[in-house]
Amino acid sequence: MAVCARLCGVGPARGCRRRGAAREQRRGGAGDSEPDTDTDPEEAGGGGAAEDEELPPELLVQIFGSLPGTDLPSLARVCTTFRRILRTDTIWRRRCREEYGVCENLRKLEITGVSCRDVYAKLLHRYRHILGLWQPDIGPYGGLLNVVVDGLFIIGWMYLPPHDPHVDDPMRFKPLFRIHLMERKCATVECMYGHKGPHNGHIQIVKKDEFSTKCNQTDHHRMSGGRQEEFRTWLREEWGRTLEDIFHEHMQELILMKFIYTSQYDNCLTYRRIYLPPSSPDDLIKPGLFKGTYGSHGLEIVMLSFHGKKAKGTKITGDPNIPAGQQTVEIDLAHPLQLPDIENLRDFSELSRIVLEVQEQVRREEQEQEHRQEEEDASQPAAKALGGEGAEGEDTAAGAEGTTQDKAPPSQPFVLPMGVISRNEDYPRTCRICYYGTGLIAGHGFTSPERTPGVFVLFDDDRFGFIWLELKSFSLYSRIKVAFQNAEAPSREAFDEMLKNIQSLAT
Repeated sequence: MAVCARLCGVGPARGCRRRGAAREQRRGGAGDSEPDTDTDPEEAGGGGAAEDEELPPELLVQIFGSLPGTDLPSLARVCTTFRRILRTDTIWRRRCREEYGVCENLRKLEITGVSCRDVYAKLLHRYRHILGLWQPDIGPYGGLLNVVVDGLFIIGWMYLPPHDPHVDDPMRFKPLFRIHLMERKCATVECMYGHKGPHNGHIQIVKKDEFSTKCNQTDHHRMSGGRQEEFRTWLREEWGRTLEDIFHEHMQELILMKFIYTSQYDNCLTYRRIYLPPSSPDDLIKPGLFKGTYGSHGLEIVMLSFHGKKAKGTKITGDPNIPAGQQTVEIDLAHPLQLPDIENLRDFSELSRIVLEVQEQVRREEQEQEHRQEEEDASQPAAKALGGEGAEGEDTAAGAEGTTQDKAPPSQPFVLPMGVISRNEDYPRTCRICYYGTGLIAGHGFTSPERTPGVFVLFDDDRFGFIWLELKSFSLYSRIKVAFQNAEAPSREAFDEMLKNIQSLAT
C-alpha cells in the first residue's frame, strides 16, 4: 500500500486515494465522485496536510517501462491513472526491446495502426512458448528447428548440416514458418515451405514443450514439373549435387527413401523442445551441438553432453539405422587410451588389440562393481543396525575419487589406421587425448541394435572423432558455431529428462 501511495501521487500525510474512496463508500459519503483529499490527524502523523507529491507521468512511464511486461496488466488494475499511463507506447517499445530483442524502429508501426502494445501482447507474449530449439517428429530423421524473434517477425528456421562431407562448413538454414502482426486483431501465421512464397498456415501449442504446425495451402508446395522436378530441387538443396553424381548405389537408395519419407510431412509437423547441454568447469570440452559424418547417410547433427565420468553423443538428426534421439556414441572418461607411435598406429590390428584389452578391463570392473553392490545390498540391514557409518564413509570416499579429473597430455601425432574408411580425409593430424568408448550400430529399421567398442579422439576444442572398430570407419565431428537463444536448460534434471524423452520416442 505504501508503494501504491507513492505512485498514486500522495504523500505520507495523505492516505491512498483508492483506500480513501473505499472508506467514503463505507461511510456513505461522496467517495464515488472525487478521491478523498483529507486525512485524519492519526494518518497524517499529527501534522497538517502535506504538499502534493504526485510523480509526473514521464517518471511513471520510466518506472513502468522497467517492469516485466507480465506484471503490467496487474498494475493497470490499480487505478485509472495507471491504466491510462500504461497505454503509452514507449513502455511497450522498451519491453519489446529488452525482453525479446526487437531492435526495429517500432514507430513505423503507427502507419498500419498497430501499436507496440499490440506487438508485445498479440505476437511476442502470445507465442513466447515456442521460442527456442525444437526437434521435429519426422520419423527416424528428426531435425533442428530454431524459433527466434527476427525484427517484427517470429520465424522458425530449420537448420541443416553442410553438404557432405564438408563437416567444417557453416550450417545451412531455411524458414519453415513465420508469424507477424499485419493488423490489430491477431497475429498471422504463414507457411514458408515450397518455392511459391508465404501462404496461409496454422500453429497450435499442443502442450508444454510441444507444438504443431499445419499448412492450409499445400498446393503452394507443388511444382509445375511434378514430383521429378520436386525431387531434383530437393536433391540440389539437400546434397548439393544430382543423383547422377552419386555413384554409390546404396547411397542413392537411402537418398530416395529419405525424399519419399520426408515429403509426407510437408503439410503438418509436431515439434518437441530440446535444450542445449549444461556445462561444467570439469568438462573435457564445452558441450554443445556438432555436425558429424555418417558414411552413406551424409552429415548428421549430434549433441555432446557430459555426465560425470561419461560423455554422450545424442542424435538430433538420424537415419533409418540409428534414428534421431538415440545415443550414437558413449565415451568412458575413466579409461583414456595410450595410442602406439605413429608407425604402429597405421596397423589396424595393433589399435584393435589395445581397444579390446581396455574393453575386457571395463567388463571386469563392471562385474566387480555389480558384485560389490550385491554385497552392500545384502549387508545393508546390518549397517543400519550399527548406524551405517562405515557404508557412508565408503560412499563419500568413492564420490570424492570419482570427481578427480585427469589432466590431458600434450598433443600427439595422429593418423587413421590402414583400412579405416573416412568420408572426410581432411581430419587433423594431431590429437590431444583418446578415450575408450562405444558406438551404437543397428540394421535397417533400428533392428538388432548393439553397442560396439571404439576410440574417441579429441582433436581440439571444436573437433573430435570416433573410430568404429567393427565397421572400420571414422566419423569426424565439428562444432556448430551458432549462438542459439532461449535454449538453456532450466536445470540439470530438466536436461536429463529431455534426453530420456527424445530417446524413448525414438525407440
